[in-house]
Amino acid sequence: MDRDPVCGMIAKEEFKYEFKGKIFYFCSNLCKNEFRNSPDKYLKRSRRSEGIEKIKERKIAYFSMEIGIDSSIPTYSGGLGILAGDFIKSCADLKVPLVAVTLLYEKGYFIQRLDAQGNQQELSVQWNPKDFLKPLLKKVNIKIENRAVFIRAWQYDVVGVSGYSIPIFFLDTDLEENSEYDKGLNDFLYGGDQWYRLLQEIVLGIGGVRMLHSLGYTGIKKYHMNEGHAAFLTLELLNEMKINKDPKLDFEAVRELCVFTTHTPVPAGHDHFPYDLVNNAFGNPSLREREFIPSDILKMLGGEDRLNMTLLALNLSKHINGVAKKHGEVSKLMFPRYSIESITNGIYSSTWVCDSFKRLFDKYIPDWKNDPFSLRYVLSIPKDEIWNAHQEAKNKLINYVNKKTGVDIDSETLTIGFARRAAAYKRADLVFSDVGRLIKIAKDAGKVQFIFSGKAHPQDWAGKELIKKIIITSERLKGRINVVYLEDYNMELAKILVSGVDLWLNTPRKPQEASGTSGMKAAHNGVPSLSILDGWWIEGCIEDITGWSIGSSPGVESNDQQDANSLYDKLEFDIIPTFYVGREYWINIMRHVIAINASFFNTHRMVQQYVLNAY
Repeated sequence: MDRDPVCGMIAKEEFKYEFKGKIFYFCSNLCKNEFRNSPDKYLKRSRRSEGIEKIKERKIAYFSMEIGIDSSIPTYSGGLGILAGDFIKSCADLKVPLVAVTLLYEKGYFIQRLDAQGNQQELSVQWNPKDFLKPLLKKVNIKIENRAVFIRAWQYDVVGVSGYSIPIFFLDTDLEENSEYDKGLNDFLYGGDQWYRLLQEIVLGIGGVRMLHSLGYTGIKKYHMNEGHAAFLTLELLNEMKINKDPKLDFEAVRELCVFTTHTPVPAGHDHFPYDLVNNAFGNPSLREREFIPSDILKMLGGEDRLNMTLLALNLSKHINGVAKKHGEVSKLMFPRYSIESITNGIYSSTWVCDSFKRLFDKYIPDWKNDPFSLRYVLSIPKDEIWNAHQEAKNKLINYVNKKTGVDIDSETLTIGFARRAAAYKRADLVFSDVGRLIKIAKDAGKVQFIFSGKAHPQDWAGKELIKKIIITSERLKGRINVVYLEDYNMELAKILVSGVDLWLNTPRKPQEASGTSGMKAAHNGVPSLSILDGWWIEGCIEDITGWSIGSSPGVESNDQQDANSLYDKLEFDIIPTFYVGREYWINIMRHVIAINASFFNTHRMVQQYVLNAY
């Protein structure tokens, strides 16, 4: 069989396609579909990306435990992965010479199913990487417990608006050379025990660097660790320098190469491993070969008692940043010995703007996709067209919910959305702290309805109880306030939800929100937020202009009762009256949400800051 005419991989009979009287054979459905949709662009882009010169020009390697690039590729669980995917898309648009590395999760994160009582069930994801990714022939190996574990890669190309492409390499250990256990090292995202997670992170960090070098990416000037999961790459870089140049460990040279972004202000959220597990993984010191780092050095870099992956990354990175201004401050308090800056997160505008607003922006702001900052001109778009675009998105959401749940929600009622990972600190149930008062508000001030969604980690029992509480509360409120919980939150559902609700609700316990991006997605669709002043909302909230704040100022820790009272007050006296009586003012808020927040909280701005400040 011939090779794929574009990527050069072995073509297969089942992936043939006729074009202009000629039969083409492809290696996967991905190649076939890309060719079918735009053959000239695909061939042109692929020819451009094939050469050695293209590989040599890549200067930045971006490592992330999860990357959410498409809902059909279930290699993400939530915000961290979606942010990584959005970041890469903007890099492609802006022609940043970057290459990305992550793991291939053959069984994904999980499919969420909820029973009538709200109990979460986790089902394995069924997907075939061959339908979306290109398998590469190169293999590398790493040593785990003194045995060789072989790794291959699958490639996915993210193509920017100008045709510039960025390759993502998905690492895979499901190879015949490996043991049954090692074959499953990339089965599940965030699955298994500490040992399983440790080995996954060794595959990502050490295996990822070796894979890039084996593929010819030897000119990398910056290695960007998106969270501490990839911090083992610093050890691989140390050992490479020791082997190639100097028997001494050149910490400063590695620092010059590394960039680290931390995403969590919660101490428990930072990965750490007992040293007996680490020593077992790296094997007998006399046989460790390239993986060998003396124990005293490892403890100096990663912590005396346990190997803290965040500390390892902090100690071997020149540029370190949090993901919002407040998060940068919190991170400095957590790690006072380090210089930590901040680059506030964003979202990829083209992905998260719904169809009705895309048409509206195309009409009035033609260059918005290339220049999201130009969304500030939305203030000149007629108010009725803003409202009509929102109503189209809202009707789509209402129809989806009614079809999925059988609950009869309507498009005239103020619809409030909340969709995050189900975790206790996010307090999804805060709005139900006083059900009696909420019922009275809905009766006296105006009708409201709520749409929730979000998965709890399989081992997060408090998060699972949170889901159950909301679903039980929805039964209590039947006939008075409609409350629905949509199962299996993913990218496609998020697009419908963030654009279709009237108000976005976010209630984390301060200061535990690193940044948050769901409200940014809502803002791109003219949906204001009602949120705790934490994470990005400290920067994005202009009271009564872009939305509303809940509770005390950013510097004061959260109090559940006070926050709930504040939430109810804002609903009763500000939000509901404005929505039903002050419609003109509400639409003006919608316009300012886009003009002020969407124009800034996007990954084009974020990537430009990384290029200027970190790379």
